[in-house]
Amino acid sequence: MNDTRTPVGDEVVEQVSALVEGVFERLKPLLAAAESVLAETPAAAALHRIRPQVIEALGGLVIGAGFVSAPRVLADSEFGFEWWTAGSPPSQLFISLDPGSENFLDYTRQSWFTVPRDTGRRHINGPYVDYLCTDEYTLTFTIPVSRGGSFAGVVGADVYVREFERAVRPRLRSLGRGAALLNAQGRVIVANSVRQPTGSLVREADVPAWWSSGAEPGPSLRRCGDSPIVLVTGD
Repeated sequence: MNDTRTPVGDEVVEQVSALVEGVFERLKPLLAAAESVLAETPAAAALHRIRPQVIEALGGLVIGAGFVSAPRVLADSEFGFEWWTAGSPPSQLFISLDPGSENFLDYTRQSWFTVPRDTGRRHINGPYVDYLCTDEYTLTFTIPVSRGGSFAGVVGADVYVREFERAVRPRLRSLGRGAALLNAQGRVIVANSVRQPTGSLVREADVPAWWSSGAEPGPSLRRCGDSPIVLVTGD
């Protein structure tokens, strides 16, 4: 007789994978628009042309979206930043792009920027408290943007952890005590226990070592699709 039972966690892995792909899917038109503008008119003054695609990306889980340029890609500005947050109407986020200002935000040191730059791959950063925008635990999804075959910046989307949690909580609870979704560093994104708050570090499993060794599925650790999110299950 064939065993038709669903392996523990399959539904959670599939749901998380679908949510992740849904966010990245919303960024595809923005990615195409950003690369088109950079190919035609690589100037900060032209970034308003991607605004319709930025606004279109907002909605669902996405509460912020935009484009952030690599240094010296734009002809008229060392840095470029076109970011909007959801609302009625959406509002534009402004940051200091002047290196001489005490409020200058050097985004080139942020992992949501550096990982796509260094790997050429999309990335999910977080959970982290977004002190710049919302003071909320956030996940930032980014995709590298290219110009002439070289890295030119990222397009990205912000997702509140609390909204992500609301979506996955019912299935996560069904797994019993000790189930959690972690990032590749072993920090909790969402857990079904108050003993594992968002941002806390799980030490019972060496997630970073497991991840760096290839993230092969094990009895208690599973990767959620093609994303740096790990499902850990306890007893």
